[in-house]
Amino acid sequence: MKHVKKVAVAVVLFIAATSFVNAQSKVAHINVTDLLAEMPEMKSAQAELKKLQETYRADIESSMTELKNKYTQYQSEASAKSKEENEKRAIELQGFEKNIGEAQQAAQQELAKKQAELFEPISKKAMAAIEKVAASQGFDYVIDATQGGGLIVAKGPDLLPAVKQELGF
Repeated sequence: MKHVKKVAVAVVLFIAATSFVNAQSKVAHINVTDLLAEMPEMKSAQAELKKLQETYRADIESSMTELKNKYTQYQSEASAKSKEENEKRAIELQGFEKNIGEAQQAAQQELAKKQAELFEPISKKAMAAIEKVAASQGFDYVIDATQGGGLIVAKGPDLLPAVKQELGF
């Protein structure tokens, strides 16, 4: 009799556990990095950033060439100039170098600012589409499957195709 009770309790627990597992929240995953990379808006934003970066790079290279030419000129004229004049020129070159360094930092800051400005609306659009697809398919949680995103197992449904469809590409 005790054996039958144990079996009955085990069966009830098994059924309860199975019901509990089936009642769990639905979870899906999506690689947000892949989604963003495939969005046409992202491609045009990256092209705009690359164009801006090339502009800054050309300006800085021009300044570096100018600095190099002045340095060469000042070195060749150094023997004909006074010590005071050579020291003055050295200070001028150091100031020019400092200005180039500041221009490089400013360019990096401007690029970062422009990137944030361009990528924010694209990210918001992607997140809105993910939320819409997840809601329409009844998912309670969507995990970012990007490498290093903390995902251990990605056996659930991948929302990337449905979200791309939602975005029209």
